[in-house]
Parts: sequence; structure tokens; C-alpha cells
Amino acid sequence: MADLNKPSRASPRTARASTAVTAHDVAQVAGVSAITVSRVLNMPHQVAAETLLRVQAAIAQTGYVPNLLAKSLNANTSTRLVAAVVPTISGPIFAASMQALTKALAAERYQLMLGQTFYEAGREDDLLDAIIGRRPDGIVLTGVMHSVLGRRRLQAAGIPVVETWDLTDDPIDMVVGFSHEKVGAAVCDFLFRKGCRRFAVIAARDVRAERRTAAFQSHARSLDMAEVPVVFAEAPGTLAGGRACFAQLMTLHPDIDAVFCSSDMLALGAITEAQALGVSIPDRIAVVGFGDLDFARSLHPALSSVRVDGDAIGGQAARFIIDAAQGKSIAERVVDVGFTIVDRDSSAR
Repeated sequence: MADLNKPSRASPRTARASTAVTAHDVAQVAGVSAITVSRVLNMPHQVAAETLLRVQAAIAQTGYVPNLLAKSLNANTSTRLVAAVVPTISGPIFAASMQALTKALAAERYQLMLGQTFYEAGREDDLLDAIIGRRPDGIVLTGVMHSVLGRRRLQAAGIPVVETWDLTDDPIDMVVGFSHEKVGAAVCDFLFRKGCRRFAVIAARDVRAERRTAAFQSHARSLDMAEVPVVFAEAPGTLAGGRACFAQLMTLHPDIDAVFCSSDMLALGAITEAQALGVSIPDRIAVVGFGDLDFARSLHPALSSVRVDGDAIGGQAARFIIDAAQGKSIAERVVDVGFTIVDRDSSAR
């Protein structure tokens, strides 16, 4: 029988350094059969205590990790894996929902695998190719705008899908979020009631920000306002991008009296550049952001912003996935968490 404390010359950690360690390698080190290793992994209560300890020690020594994908395909069992796709993790806007999603899934012993699209249209399809083939118990997506092929693949896969941070009456499966069109119209109305009449928008180039912008412009037209100019920044929005866009607005449209920014980071940049240019916020120009990030209330002036409950989005997405994976009936597959415009000093008039 092999000595667990003394690796043999044929140790799978050395002789097989370029090959994955298998259950047969564990069996060799433990001095048992591969079937016994399988029983330890899947039915430990049926294995003698001394054998159980020996196999567990061999697993620890070799670093063996069972192939859960193969197990799920062969036995039609749960992978206990959920995949989520977000535009980026470099910005804080999606952090709360991902943390809530991770925490709620972990409470039910599900693990989260995260992918980033970097706001690139084709990147989601590439990620879905990799994700669907691994047959996770659920997929969480950001937004409802997908390619025709991506939507078809998701519908054909038979995997629970939750679209988040958006809203639609025709989800792939389930959706939790809010209306970007309603956000745009509501902010326009908010600034109009403040007495502002010459609006502008600083927006990142992503589909959801563009929809908020289009709704803002449309609502301004319904109020008989002048056409609203828009300056675009690369996504995700940054402080530097906000500064550059605000400087451009001041050059091209110096008479504006209100700016709606598609993110708080862009709004932070706008306020920073306004201070550098000697433009008073809010006396000269009112500024509203989106996301109500932690720093918004601490700015000077404090930033007015659109608050979305990211915790609620992540928590509801997890409940959708867990219930679907467990075969529970889901009565309401479209959940609108709404939004709130937080009125602070940057829009005081």
C-alpha cells in the first residue's frame, strides 16, 4: 500500500505535471480502486471510516478536483453553478447586484461564474458559447438587447435565464430591472420642474444609456423644448470622460443650464471640469447623474442622481434561478424594481 506521507517516483503531481490528475491517480496513491474513490466522492456514508480518511488524504495530496461537468452530463444532476454576464466589473454600478446575487446563491450552495462583455456587442455571443456548453443551473444576463443567434441559443438550451438591469414584456425567460425609457423621461421632467430650460446630455456609448438619452430627448420635445444636444463618452463612463465631455459642451453650447449624465462617474467628471472652468454648480448649471454611487452624497455639491436598488435586482435574480433549478412554479416572471431620483445640491435651483 502506498505511503501517503512519501510520494512515489510515479507521483501524479510530478510524472503527470502536464496532465490533469484523475480519480485513477487518487486510487493509486490511496491504494484503493477507482470505484472506491467514486464512492467516497458521491456516497461517503457507504465507505468505511478508515478508507474514507485514506482517500480524502490522497485527494488532498494530489490536488484532485472532480469533473462536475462530466458528472452532471452523465447523471443529469445539478452543477450548482450559475453564470452571470456583466458589461464590466471595473465600474461600481453593477457591484451591488452581483454581491447580492453571489450571497443569495451561496446560501443555497450555488457558485457564481462571472464573464465581462466590455460593452462589445459580439462579446456576449462568445461568452454564451462557452457558458451554455457547460450547462450551468442558470444564466444571469445584463440587459435585454441580445443578438438573434444569442437569443435563439438561450431559448433552445433549456437553462433558466434571468435578464437584469432592464425591462421587457417579452423576456427570454425571466427579467428583473426597470425601464430606461421611464428614467430618461422622469429626469427630464425633474429638471423642467426645477426651472431649467436648456438641457444637454453626457452619455456613455452603451445601449441602455442611449435609450435613456433618447427618452430624455423625446420628453423634452413633448415639453416644447429645444433639441437636446448630446456628447458621447466611451463606455464605461469615467471621470476623465466626463471632464472632456463637459468642456466640449461649454464650447459648443455655452448657454445650457442642465446636464443629465448617464453615470455618476461622468457626472463627477462634469462637476470637476465645471469647477476648473469657474462654472457654478448648480447656480449656473444643474447636474444629475445615474446610479447614486456611494460618493454621490459626499461630493461638493452633493450629486443628484437616479437610484436603482441593485441589491433587489441581484436578490430577485438569485431567487428566480434557485426556484427554477428546483422545479418550483414561478408565477410572475417580470419584476420591475423601479427607481428613485435623489434630489441633492447639484440640482438645487
